[in-house]
Amino acid sequence: MIRVRCITEMGMGVDVHGKDATKAAKRAVSDAIRHSSLGFFRMLGKTANDMFVDVTIAVPNPEAVDRDAVAKELPYGTVTVNAVKGGLEIPAEQGSDAIIIANAAVIVSLDKE
Repeated sequence: MIRVRCITEMGMGVDVHGKDATKAAKRAVSDAIRHSSLGFFRMLGKTANDMFVDVTIAVPNPEAVDRDAVAKELPYGTVTVNAVKGGLEIPAEQGSDAIIIANAAVIVSLDKE
């Protein structure tokens, strides 16, 4: 079968204290999907569980992202999460803390029969 991209959503998430890449990533995914309601599945004879959701998270430290925790932000479908280098880390004026900014791309696809 061929997968057809149906939706692309983008989001941004921030962890202001603690340098938590996973927290920023989860917030970015939440931001990306917060205003979406995908009702077109019924028109195609499909359900929300038929969708494939591919998430790309960009953060300064991609190895620190708990991909399973990020995937749980998406309530339906077969979810895959990939973390890549990107986003921003803004050092605190004093100490070792920093602001972590994550970007998310959430792509929803369906199998075309």
